Amino acid sequence: MDDGVRALLEGPNYVHVATLMPDGSPHSVAMWGGVEDDHVIIFTGSPASRKARNLAADGRVAISIIDHDNPYRTAQVRGHVVDTRHGAEALAAMDRLAEQYTGAPFPWRTDEGTLYVIAVDWSHFAELPFTHAPA
Repeated sequence: MDDGVRALLEGPNYVHVATLMPDGSPHSVAMWGGVEDDHVIIFTGSPASRKARNLAADGRVAISIIDHDNPYRTAQVRGHVVDTRHGAEALAAMDRLAEQYTGAPFPWRTDEGTLYVIAVDWSHFAELPFTHAPA
């Protein structure tokens, strides 16, 4: 994984995760994302969510990341799910993500949640020479 990609995943920067619908069309959702070793981690609170159903059928994902403080620092990741965690193990990782984004443990305690561990097949980081100064 590119060092710039890792840095964005280590900060409170939202990720956009694209999965594949049953008909092959894309489904995208903005969410928290993080890094664990050389993997990306994401979480869903319900196995019935569209994201969870898509990943159960096809574990391939595309992820984009935008720096919260400088939207001209971006990254893209393509990968696939290599592990899922449930229960206390998933919530422990989710607590780390919640701390990263909110400064507090994850408030929704459920045994139905799933943490997805994603192997990075390809990644790219870019920083454009622009200043974010909307009118």
